[in-house]
Amino acid sequence: MSFAPVHNHDELQDSRTLLVLYATETGTAQETADRIARECRRVHFQCRVTSMDAYPPSELISEHLVIFVVATTGSGAEPRAMTSLWTMLLRSDLPEDLFEDLDFCVFGLGDTSYEKFCWPAKKLSRRMQSLGGREICERGEGDEQHQLGIDGALDPWIDSLQDTLLALHPLPSNLLRISPTIKHPPRISVSYNLHGASSSGPIPLDLDRSYHKATVKCNRRITAEDWFQDVRHLEFVFDNDILYEPGDVAVIHPVAEGPEVDSFLITMGWANIADDLFSIEHTMSDQTFPDHIPRITSLRALFTRYLDFSAVPRRSFFRLLRHFTTDELEREKLDDFVSIEGADELYDYCQRVRRTIREVMTEFRSARIPIEYVFDLFPVLRPRQFSIASSVKCHPREIHLCVAIVRYRTKLKIPRKGVCTSFLASLKSGDTLRIGTRKGFITLPRELATPIICVGPGTGVAPMRAIVEERVGAGSKETVLYFGCRSVSKDEHYAAEWASYAKQGKLTYRVAHSRDGPEGIKRTYVQDLLQQDAKEVWRLLGEMQGWLIISGSSNKMPAAVRAAVEDAVEKFGGKSRGEAVEYVAAMERGGRLIEECWS
Repeated sequence: MSFAPVHNHDELQDSRTLLVLYATETGTAQETADRIARECRRVHFQCRVTSMDAYPPSELISEHLVIFVVATTGSGAEPRAMTSLWTMLLRSDLPEDLFEDLDFCVFGLGDTSYEKFCWPAKKLSRRMQSLGGREICERGEGDEQHQLGIDGALDPWIDSLQDTLLALHPLPSNLLRISPTIKHPPRISVSYNLHGASSSGPIPLDLDRSYHKATVKCNRRITAEDWFQDVRHLEFVFDNDILYEPGDVAVIHPVAEGPEVDSFLITMGWANIADDLFSIEHTMSDQTFPDHIPRITSLRALFTRYLDFSAVPRRSFFRLLRHFTTDELEREKLDDFVSIEGADELYDYCQRVRRTIREVMTEFRSARIPIEYVFDLFPVLRPRQFSIASSVKCHPREIHLCVAIVRYRTKLKIPRKGVCTSFLASLKSGDTLRIGTRKGFITLPRELATPIICVGPGTGVAPMRAIVEERVGAGSKETVLYFGCRSVSKDEHYAAEWASYAKQGKLTYRVAHSRDGPEGIKRTYVQDLLQQDAKEVWRLLGEMQGWLIISGSSNKMPAAVRAAVEDAVEKFGGKSRGEAVEYVAAMERGGRLIEECWS
């Protein structure tokens, strides 16, 4: 790959154009990039918004102003979409002045419940500076734990960015900064004059070769019927050979339930036109447009498969909704929500109680949303990713999943359910759907003799089942599984399989039942078992240079597991506490410690 600058920085000094590059796993970074581009339009900058995986890394040298929007995945890892660009930036032969003609800034998205908060954004910022880039605006770091979510940091960061852009590129005398109270144009236009067109054409997802037709073979509850949590084992069969590795994920596009869609359409006043067909044209090039959207569709189809009315709305939702509300009291309430002084009120109304868009719309009844603005107001119904719980070598042409069905009650005692997991729970044997696969963050050692300790409480056991099946099928006997659950009779997922492998000497199985002990006795978790097995843990991870793979909730478990391993290194590896901590950190740097955890 060669680099040759094609622009002169001085020539472009008056050019009011910039590039917004985003990298995401869940879609939040894409929505944030769109928002940044919209707000840059208010200071008369023309933007291109592009995913990093769709942008040729060699062209970065030709840009003069770039905004990076970077999500955080796994344990501080960069999103897969960033891999190609990041690999290029890490090349050792790049000159230190490579980007001396490039101005840039970075906005990261993360969650402070994770140790490595906004890690990819921080690394990208440092690397761009080391290659001569000028960071024109202090790095922004959006935190999902903030009472306003990502918007808590994004809104002030955008204000700072606009001021910086105006300082570097002053507006011509004939232009004024566009007021934030002025409604931005929609990203699409629609037409109902279709002259006999129908929606019987192919669904774009069906034409995507990265997705494959799957038939439901099994959908079985594996927790006790009287248990509070419904966890399902699902098996899907494919007509063709599919390839994936242990640690990879299945990608599934959810379908909203018909009665829920009907109720929403009635709330919006769209019931009578719900099935009318219209065509869509993407007209605002500085705003992204979702994949897999048919260009001839209906409102019912959009809100069944493509747009999410069950999401908790972001602050920007209320800012745009104000333009479509005719009732004066409702408009005043929306003005309060989006004001700086109203941040606490908005949090109490929306984020704290997890109020959905559908519920918001039942209260702001005067709002009349033009069809052209549905992609600006409603978030995309994103595909969900689930760790694959099977080895394709053991189950050719099949994918198995272990899925906890999301159901809970809000602080207002309102029942909630996950759109995608409810869709999966409703599937029956013989139903068909499209499933894609993506590379996960878990890899396995090349040598089968290398020991692996798997720690996977709850549904974190899903990728561990794939690893165990792969290793057992290949003849390995150096695999250890630490599983955690509440009760042996209620939620010990795949217990019979683990017991069978253990009986045959193919697996060491250790299980912590945290709720089965007598009342008042200290509960036992996976980290407690690791501490009990400290000598063996050091033998496998120290003396035999084995691997540690952790999967599950990101709350306290991963840190507790690491601490237990550090204790084993200190006690039986003959190291000081500081050396033990560094040993575990080195395992992670060397790829021998892998975390795939979620909040």
